Amino acid sequence: MDAIQCKMARTALEWGVRELAKAADVSTHTISRLERGEDLRESTLQRVKQALEDAGIEFIPENGGGVGVRFKKPR
Repeated sequence: MDAIQCKMARTALEWGVRELAKAADVSTHTISRLERGEDLRESTLQRVKQALEDAGIEFIPENGGGVGVRFKKPR
């Protein structure tokens, strides 16, 4: 998961920074740093990614068409 995927996932869920921070049990500052592209600990990235996946997001890796996100199941 990279910065743009985090923003796209959060937007798809209609979550603000506060909602994601609460779901991942991190600070809002941490989410802002992640979305600016700053380096974070791998364990922190995993917590944020897991929170988004638990909310129904699937991350699409680089496959020639660019990274992305989608819902695991139709909403």
